[in-house]
Amino acid sequence: MFLVGLTGGIASGKSTVVALLQELGCAVIDADVIARQVVQPHFQAYRRIVHSFGPEILLGSGEINREALGNIIFSQPEKRQLLNSITHPEIQKEMLKEILKYFVLGYRYVILDIPLLFESKMLTRFMKHTVVVYCDPQVQLSRLMHRNGLTQTEAEARIFAQMPLAQKVKLANHVIDNSGDAEATKKQVLKLHTELEKSLEYLTVRLLAVGAIVGMGGLVYFLVQQFV
Repeated sequence: MFLVGLTGGIASGKSTVVALLQELGCAVIDADVIARQVVQPHFQAYRRIVHSFGPEILLGSGEINREALGNIIFSQPEKRQLLNSITHPEIQKEMLKEILKYFVLGYRYVILDIPLLFESKMLTRFMKHTVVVYCDPQVQLSRLMHRNGLTQTEAEARIFAQMPLAQKVKLANHVIDNSGDAEATKKQVLKLHTELEKSLEYLTVRLLAVGAIVGMGGLVYFLVQQFV
C-alpha cells in the first residue's frame, strides 16, 4: 500500500474530487474531519486545550467553542503554535490508525486529504504521490464569492491568504484541473484512479510486511525449539 496526498485551495473543488474518489471506492482520510474529532471531550487533546486556554472557550455543552478558540489563535500567533503543538500529534496518531486499518483491509493506496499538505511540509515525505485540485483563478474567485456570499475584496483576501494554486501545481505529481464542467473533472479523476490502481508500488510495503511476519514466525519457531 502507498499514500497519496491530496490538496487544493479554497473553492478549487477539492471536496468534489474527494466525493468522486469515494464513489470509485477509494479509501480517503480527511485531516479536517480528524482535526475536529481530536478536540472532542473524550480525547487527550481536549483536556490539554482547556488547560492551556481556559474554560471560557467552552460551550454550555462542554464542547470547545471553535469560534472563540479561532478568535484567540488568529490574533495571537504564539497561541496558534501552542494549539498546533497539542493537536497535530493527536491528528497524526488518528491518521496512522486509519492508514493501518486500510492496510489490513488490503487497499492498494490510501488518499490523505490534507488542505495544508505543502504548507506544513512535514507529511509530504511520506507520500508516494501528491495531487493538487486546481482551477483557474477567475473561476476560483467567482465560485468563492457565490458560495460564501462574499464581496470581491473579501474573497480575494481569503484566496491571497493561502499558498497560490499555481505554486502547488509545481510541487504536485498530479493535477486535477477543475476549471471546467463536472464531466471533465470526473474523467480526470477516473484516469488518476486507474493509474494508481495499476501501479505496482503497493507491493513494496506488502512484501516488507510479509517478510516481517515470516521473520517473526521464524524467530518464534527458533525460540520454541530451544525449549523442546
